[in-house]
Amino acid sequence: MTTIALVGTLDTKAEDYAWLKERLAELGVGVLAVDVGSFSTNDLADITADEVIAEAGENAEKLRERRDRGEMMTVMGRGAAKIVQKLAEEGRIHGILAVGGSGGSSVAAPAMQAVPVGFPKLLVSTMASGDVSPYIGETDTTIMYSVVDIAGVNSISAMVLGNAAAGIAGMAKAYEARLTDASDEHRPLVGLSMFGLTTPAADEARKTLTELGYEVLVFHATGAGGRAMEKLIESGLLAGVCDLTTTELADDLVGGVLSAGPERLEMAGRMGTPQVVSLGALDMVNFGPKDTVSSKFDGRTFIVHNPTVTLMRTSRSETEELGRRIGTKLASATGPTELFIPTEGLSGIDVEGGPFYDPAADAALFDAVKTHLEGSGVPIHERECAVNDEGFGRAMAERLDELIRTNSTTKEN
Repeated sequence: MTTIALVGTLDTKAEDYAWLKERLAELGVGVLAVDVGSFSTNDLADITADEVIAEAGENAEKLRERRDRGEMMTVMGRGAAKIVQKLAEEGRIHGILAVGGSGGSSVAAPAMQAVPVGFPKLLVSTMASGDVSPYIGETDTTIMYSVVDIAGVNSISAMVLGNAAAGIAGMAKAYEARLTDASDEHRPLVGLSMFGLTTPAADEARKTLTELGYEVLVFHATGAGGRAMEKLIESGLLAGVCDLTTTELADDLVGGVLSAGPERLEMAGRMGTPQVVSLGALDMVNFGPKDTVSSKFDGRTFIVHNPTVTLMRTSRSETEELGRRIGTKLASATGPTELFIPTEGLSGIDVEGGPFYDPAADAALFDAVKTHLEGSGVPIHERECAVNDEGFGRAMAERLDELIRTNSTTKEN
């Protein structure tokens, strides 16, 4: 039976959750209620607050004695995430629904972020009209504004919550059907990172991979794109990664606006996912409009890409540090990993005659990454061309195909 995990604070929202449970039953959907209320002992719970706390590795009695609300919510979120992830992996639930204010939303969010992309998740929140990034993260969570507070069912909340119940029921039924439909087979998925200034190489790689039988998911290296790709790798949905454009690491190092965080370029290595990696657009850091760039960068080389994007050329010391970081990350990879270096330029403007052409800075990057890959066993392919020259994207794609096929054969044996 299609089953929804209702994740909520049953000590304060019991009326709302009881109402939702009835609506879901009317829609032919079962419910597993996960109680994340810090002091809750509600009979509606299928998984009690004490069980959630225990799953987080804490003692319920001692936690409550401290009466630290922030700590309690963190613990509840951590425990709920582990429980929901386990239920999803076991096939016992097919969707997640939560309703709440800022507190309830922050507790439910880790649970929704713990399940794979494609798993239905819907959050009805009083916070949905503001910045929702802390609740959604890099997942495909659907978020709905509650309009009125989640404080008992009234004529307005009944309409909103009724739509939420119908929405999650429909999504969960479709998800369960996909799981049981053996004919619903797809081509293997691969991730590909790109940027405006690496588009020719990315297009060539995408075309090659498509011809080789893959479905290619292209991620724009804007911070959110890199995080989304890392999340899909973690979900186990990608057969391999063509990480052609690693420019987000430059923003993370220098303080640009498109950072994907310090853990970018680590998930494929951690998961053992085959990856081919290059240094696309590491010649630049991204900022907003020119007048927003910090004065500490006065004297640097800038290009106004458009009215809202200003590019700054990375310096020799910055590229050297980027090489160290990338080499360290790739050297620790547990799966098939290879590096492709375009020795004549990292982007469409880092070529001879281009505004970001700086062979010394690029050489510092190449030397550092090679130094930190010494003894790692990671093959390095140095090609005497710029990243967007014909053949570079194709070479990366063809090598990724070989790594995926070899990896699949090894697993089968």
